[in-house]
Amino acid sequence: MTYENLIIDRRDDGVALLVLNRPDAMNSFNKAMVKEFEHLWPSLANNGDVNCIVLRAAPGRAFSAGIDVKEDASLLAAESEPDQVWNFIDPGPFLGPKSMKCWKPLITAVHGITAGGAFYWVNESDIVIAADDAEFFDPHVCYGMVSAIEPIGMTYRMPLQDVLRMVLLGNSERMCAQTALRAGIVSEVMPFEQLWDRAHDLARIIAAKPPAATAGSVRAIWESLDLPRSVAL
Repeated sequence: MTYENLIIDRRDDGVALLVLNRPDAMNSFNKAMVKEFEHLWPSLANNGDVNCIVLRAAPGRAFSAGIDVKEDASLLAAESEPDQVWNFIDPGPFLGPKSMKCWKPLITAVHGITAGGAFYWVNESDIVIAADDAEFFDPHVCYGMVSAIEPIGMTYRMPLQDVLRMVLLGNSERMCAQTALRAGIVSEVMPFEQLWDRAHDLARIIAAKPPAATAGSVRAIWESLDLPRSVAL
């Protein structure tokens, strides 16, 4: 498959680098990018030369602004029916690796704006690190849209009150990188200039370990999240 919205770089050290490459659209995802991820995750899952994955975005204002609103802007018009708004450019299960059964460890490096649908990637990452200019918010309610899928995933990382605050305030309040660190969205904050090298350093360390052990650990932990503890153990 030819990738037009993603850059894929498979390194010799067992690391695959994925870059969201729509900087002129704030790296938002359109239907074409969703199709590319639908193909990409199984491809990486079945690639024996890839032991760890790094996801980052092309330089610019945003890691990702989420859904490309301009692609189907008509659905956000005032006369839109509620079910139309609810189903607006639904990416289905294809954006996130865990939904696609790709258990290779994923490190996501975010900078700038991380909003709305961008949480599909944050929520399904194993390690998230951030530049000190990162800011997080969920604008759905500001457009008259129900915000559900992304915040439900966020409850695995953040206290419920923090999730609801982000959802209900929309783009009126943005969570800075240090607050995201305290809330549990990210595990490390650093200057932007260090972000991509740090992500690759972490990935290289993980990729050098036995891949069956790392991928198996990721799968066991993620699949246990919705199970009673007695069953999971």
